[in-house]
Amino acid sequence: MLKLYSMPSSGNSYKVRLLLNQLGIAFEHIDCEYSSGATTSDWFRAKNPNGKVPLLELEDGRLIAESNAILLYLAQGSSYLPVDRYDLAKVHEWLFFEQNFHEGTIATRQAIFKYEQRAHLRNPEHLDPLLVSGHRALGVMEAQLEKTPFIAGNDYTIADIALYAYTHTAGEIGKFEMERFPFINKWLSNVSKQTHHVTLDWLPAT
Repeated sequence: MLKLYSMPSSGNSYKVRLLLNQLGIAFEHIDCEYSSGATTSDWFRAKNPNGKVPLLELEDGRLIAESNAILLYLAQGSSYLPVDRYDLAKVHEWLFFEQNFHEGTIATRQAIFKYEQRAHLRNPEHLDPLLVSGHRALGVMEAQLEKTPFIAGNDYTIADIALYAYTHTAGEIGKFEMERFPFINKWLSNVSKQTHHVTLDWLPAT
């Protein structure tokens, strides 16, 4: 059975749990929550020297780090990853956007509000620039979703999973002005209605 080292409260970890459930793949969940100290332990650093989750351990012991790399591995041969060369490139385009721009602004601002360990950053100096840049990232998504029902085109793919993870909590936790983005809100609803969708707090039965 696959093993997933995952932080239950993390959007990056949620991406992988969501896809695994949608693919119907059983897995063992190893809880590495933010305050547990798991990712700074010697045993975890031996698996991933970068000290971050999610981390997927295959049945033969090989390891895959980085959430979007894990999504690409798991989605191979499924409807969540297109075969057409151009369509596949568009999925990659949005995966890079998510990690290079979206996650660094939207997820970072949410983490400041969410985790007490980052409470010292709850001031305008840190929060205001993230609000501006996060709204820019959401604006890029809004422009695309005005043209297509899903982020990479007409079909639901892992690009939607990657961007949904932190976007769906951007208003509630990150205090972004989501009413400004009607096409994103429609897309969020569509993603939540996909087959075998689960919420952020979902974990597999032990």
